[in-house]
Amino acid sequence: MSPAAPRLALVAGEASGDLLAGLLLRGVRARWPEAATVGIGGPQMQGQGLQAWWPSDKLAVRGYFEVLRHYREIADIRRRLGDRLLCERPDAFIGVDAPDFNLGLAERLRAAGLRTIQFVCPSIWAWRANRVQLIARAVQHVLCLFPFEPEILRRAGVAATFVGHPLADTIPLVPPRAESRAVLGLAPSDTVVAILPGSRRSEIDANAPAFLQAAGLLRQQRRDLRFVLPVAPGLRARVEPLVAAHAPQAGIVLLDGRSHEVLAACDATLIASGTATLEAALFKRPMVIAYRMNALSWQIMKRMNLQPWVGLPNILCREFVVPELLQYEATPQALAAAVLQWLDQPARADALVARFTELHHLLRRDTARTATDAIATVLGG
Repeated sequence: MSPAAPRLALVAGEASGDLLAGLLLRGVRARWPEAATVGIGGPQMQGQGLQAWWPSDKLAVRGYFEVLRHYREIADIRRRLGDRLLCERPDAFIGVDAPDFNLGLAERLRAAGLRTIQFVCPSIWAWRANRVQLIARAVQHVLCLFPFEPEILRRAGVAATFVGHPLADTIPLVPPRAESRAVLGLAPSDTVVAILPGSRRSEIDANAPAFLQAAGLLRQQRRDLRFVLPVAPGLRARVEPLVAAHAPQAGIVLLDGRSHEVLAACDATLIASGTATLEAALFKRPMVIAYRMNALSWQIMKRMNLQPWVGLPNILCREFVVPELLQYEATPQALAAAVLQWLDQPARADALVARFTELHHLLRRDTARTATDAIATVLGG
């Protein structure tokens, strides 16, 4: 390895992982301008120079039984990727989130003498606590997004660094509300609700019908409301028929991407559990977190859950600062009522801004630099 030009392999398995990895790769390019990067990634990673052997959406499947339907294809990709990496032997493998895919691959690579790093600690503090033994076998170092994670890993003998969350560095402390509204064609006086049902096909199928029906109910009660739905890349054809079927009269505006502008501009958001909820918190937005999945997957997840919260803002604040309506509770009527509570209680929404501002400061750690410092230590070891 040339210290000035390491060759790194990365894998990110969905839109949120692609975003995180793209931000990480900015730091890699700043530190090592001649670095070569290969692996599995989406447009954010490719925009930072990644040579993508497969697109990240090949791995964008969530839920136990949903994964089973795609298991053969995903397993084949992991086998072929592992074979190629063992042949080409990059200076390090960095798995970005997607632990079900990345940890097994990392274990195989580390056993063959390759350096292995995991960026984003698997949620061992929320469910599947026994996974920490696999982490210890699979990776040499974990780059943690949240401050409480390194100590949990160190107790299991896993080296870890709190690097903060890269979104906290890129999202401004004071959201550009007026500018975002102007760009999106929204008036300063508009009351805007953002609808974010997820970035995976399976999430859209499970969440969008109830989210859209809730928008329809809200529009019946408040004719002045404006609804905006940022569509993840490649999913417009899946979303448009759902809007026509479930909320034809709600006037929902579909945008290709632009979720950050939408979150900066909105008054409240109805949002699927996942990284997007942290983005909403960093934009200081009141939110209603909801999620639906396959019924059997839901039963398994419920049994494995170790804490009362699912949404990242609640997990980080250690209390229900925003409502969570999951599975059978996520009815259109309940979702609409919860959104209306935010719109009708501005003092409650203002208090949330202060809480989320504290969280934003906590997570700001110049992630790209801190993470590449840790990567450099592994490369030098």
